[in-house]
Amino acid sequence: MSMDPIASSLAAGGVAYAPEIAGAARRHGLDPALLAAVAAQETGGPDTNAGRNVVGDGGHGRGLFQIDDRWHTFAATPAAMDPAKNADYAAGMISGLLSRYGGNVREALSAYNAGSPNAEGTRTRWSDGSDLGYADSVLRHYERIGGAAPASTAAAALAPAAMPAAVPAFEPSGATFAQLPMLSMPAPAHEHAFHRQATDYANLLNDTNESSLVEQETTP
Repeated sequence: MSMDPIASSLAAGGVAYAPEIAGAARRHGLDPALLAAVAAQETGGPDTNAGRNVVGDGGHGRGLFQIDDRWHTFAATPAAMDPAKNADYAAGMISGLLSRYGGNVREALSAYNAGSPNAEGTRTRWSDGSDLGYADSVLRHYERIGGAAPASTAAAALAPAAMPAAVPAFEPSGATFAQLPMLSMPAPAHEHAFHRQATDYANLLNDTNESSLVEQETTP
């Protein structure tokens, strides 16, 4: 069975669990490349767009989008390790945050990571030496994914009137985003109370202790 065009575009950009992410983005009216970029940031790592279905953050972050069991009862259920259900829950959270912060992508991403729209959040060092805060690092993944599958094309297939025509290119020279695209998002299908701690990214990628990082054998 072949993937739908959006999932195929994500997969071409190196996104793991592309069908699950594309489906969740469609259900919640999100740009699929943005949702995929969050997964890449949470469980992939710098220089890769392939997220993983793992338990991380000292045993508290669950699944592809690292839903924290200290703040979300969903994360304490077996469904949290189902990539499709994990992606759907994360998409609902991000959709709700975009609505709460007037469509401001940076603020929504910062709140997803650290619970505050003004937080710099988890920092990530990329192989070129760039040391980026959470939102900037997600947007770098977004550009990389969009480079193989333009985000504007994927977005138009979901909600032509709601999505930006293009996303500003990431500038690794040190320039900052003066203003991120403001998305007019539909109301989320369901609200999620949200507050989480920043992911321990180094621990997620490097910890060899199976009690804190366990690879799940789940077929995409």
